Amino acid sequence: MHPLVERIKKKDIRALAKAITLVENDHEEKLELLSDIFAMKKQAIYVGLTGSPGAGKSSLVNRLISHVRAEGKSVAVIAVDPTSPFSGGALLGDRVRMNEHFTDDGVYIRSMATRGSLGGLARTTKDAVRICDAYGFDVVIVETVGVGQSELDIMKIVDTTAVVLTPNSGDVLQIFKAGIMEIADLFVINKADLHGVGKLKALLRELVMMTMTEHHETAIVKTISTENKGIDELWEKIQAHQQFLYHTEAGKVRRTQQQQLEVYELIREEIWRDVKQFIEARNDLPVIDPNDDPYMLAKTCFEKWKREGGTKHGG
Repeated sequence: MHPLVERIKKKDIRALAKAITLVENDHEEKLELLSDIFAMKKQAIYVGLTGSPGAGKSSLVNRLISHVRAEGKSVAVIAVDPTSPFSGGALLGDRVRMNEHFTDDGVYIRSMATRGSLGGLARTTKDAVRICDAYGFDVVIVETVGVGQSELDIMKIVDTTAVVLTPNSGDVLQIFKAGIMEIADLFVINKADLHGVGKLKALLRELVMMTMTEHHETAIVKTISTENKGIDELWEKIQAHQQFLYHTEAGKVRRTQQQQLEVYELIREEIWRDVKQFIEARNDLPVIDPNDDPYMLAKTCFEKWKREGGTKHGG
């Protein structure tokens, strides 16, 4: 067993932070570590909050932390931020809106930089979530960077995806463009004290009616995070969705599909890493010229890699 895993078992918070850094840096021990971590899975609730910038996601997460802590549950937050062009790290660091929880031993907050990854998520976000689960947190919340139309990857990471919207912000148009409607397990209308909330809720209800199945109906919750209103209902709907996922056949199908997506993603990642190492290590591959046909170059390189077995097999 990896040494960091032994320390995580003993609730060593530094080991938790070090393990997340190890996977972020794509360390050669990453897969061994994550395999050991997976065996320690404790089935925490994985919740994702996504939506456009300015929707109040961080404030909502802050209130949700307080609500869950009041029930005696521990919480980890993975806040995915834009990458700093200077350091390569997360621009916002640990969220200032959540600073009231920094001294709480039952709360762990970690910012992760996207490092160029699309989908509003760092590439290793799922790994970080699993590490937090293995550590023993009851709830793991993922807050995306808020990139508007590119946040569909959240569904690969968490069990329950909450799409946060605000009245009169044009968010509904973004839903249609991005396909976020299809990944939402519940909608949160935040800043529900603003004008236009009734119209937004009515429109969302129509959309939900068009897409609902006999197994699950997407919930709509109104919140005012600045006044701590609606947070109890939000948490109630999150727990109801967990019941659906883990106690119904349709929920099992959904979790199986998610697992399949993750396996394919890991295979893609490993193949790409091997092909890249193979290309960079060889002197007999075609020299790439800006005027060359990229499709034929890619085909030539890939076929040579397949024939010779790649760098991991003596290529």
